[in-house]
Amino acid sequence: MFPERFSNLPAYAFPRLRALLDTHAPGGAVVNMTIGEPKHPFPDWVPEVLAASVGELNNYPPSDGTPELLDAISGWVARRYNVTLGPERLMMLNGSKEGLYNAAMALLPELKAGKTPTVLMPNPFYQVYMIGALSVGAKPVFVPAIRQNGFLPDYGALPQETLNRATAAYICSPANPQGAIADRAYWRDLIALAEKHDFRIFSDECYSEIYRGDTPTGILEVAEEMGADPERIVVFQSLSKRSNLPGLRSGFLAAGPESIKRLRQLRAYSGAAVPLPLQRVSERAWSDEDHVIANRHLYQEKFAEADRIFDGVPGYQGPEGGFFLWLPVQDSEQAALDLWTKTGIRVLPGAYLSREVENDNPGKPYIRVAMVAPKEEMAQALITLRNHLY
Repeated sequence: MFPERFSNLPAYAFPRLRALLDTHAPGGAVVNMTIGEPKHPFPDWVPEVLAASVGELNNYPPSDGTPELLDAISGWVARRYNVTLGPERLMMLNGSKEGLYNAAMALLPELKAGKTPTVLMPNPFYQVYMIGALSVGAKPVFVPAIRQNGFLPDYGALPQETLNRATAAYICSPANPQGAIADRAYWRDLIALAEKHDFRIFSDECYSEIYRGDTPTGILEVAEEMGADPERIVVFQSLSKRSNLPGLRSGFLAAGPESIKRLRQLRAYSGAAVPLPLQRVSERAWSDEDHVIANRHLYQEKFAEADRIFDGVPGYQGPEGGFFLWLPVQDSEQAALDLWTKTGIRVLPGAYLSREVENDNPGKPYIRVAMVAPKEEMAQALITLRNHLY
């Protein structure tokens, strides 16, 4: 009666965390550092734009994005990556998770060379990658993203048979959870590998505007330089982290025109349109960079504070981007439970973001700590965490 493809899934990370912690009393004032939900202020003009456009709730919204929104996104892509994309290469998303899933549904073939296809993904990973693969009958291939390879998966080291069956490779830069950033050489190698073995690259760049050093290179600019087939590259972006608007459920994807055509056709049937007032906020957000710069500065202050607090801790490595700390521990579940029962701090076991492959779960010796709380509150919690764990 029910499909087998989802029968062996573990519980999602946060229900697992609740099952681990919530039968125990917290050991102090509760500080939630589990979920990547930005708490910095969103732009102060958001209520004004919403109020001015609330009457448009009378109208069905365009599911692919208003012309004004697609124009604002195109302008941002041109300023950020020096790449010109017309509306035929863009589509609004009801949050990037929707796009990361529907791209697999709309674009990945059922078979490759008569065999069950593979979909490559980093391990640890954002869990929707796996569900997208399973939903199209593909075999997820979990590729370690660990300290030894700079926390970015080495897809080129996979067996040729696995690569030949690949229809897509997911990649996240800056990476969730480790904060590693793919450089120009990494992108070039990945694009060349995709061309050689004829698979797509699904590039999740939702954390691209939160970084501490040089501006991260995006795959769009490298693909443009290489003259890569635009149908091979699908890029996902979001306003959740960039603009502190996770509740807006607004993002976009960029791809080749034939890919966009197929994605729009799927959405026409399945339906996931964003209400017009939220699209109006999105138009303004992609057109304004001042609030993004201010937000990035706040995170850079947090990076520096974390480096100071964990200075001298063996194995500590501050992130290049994003807003998570990926902290080494002996056992992530036990560390999370100890922190909760003895301090009241909630963190996410890295094991919940990874899958075990050949008796190894690369997330097991880490906890993920979200640096989203106000700086002073975050710093005090990190000091408590350090004193307890190290």
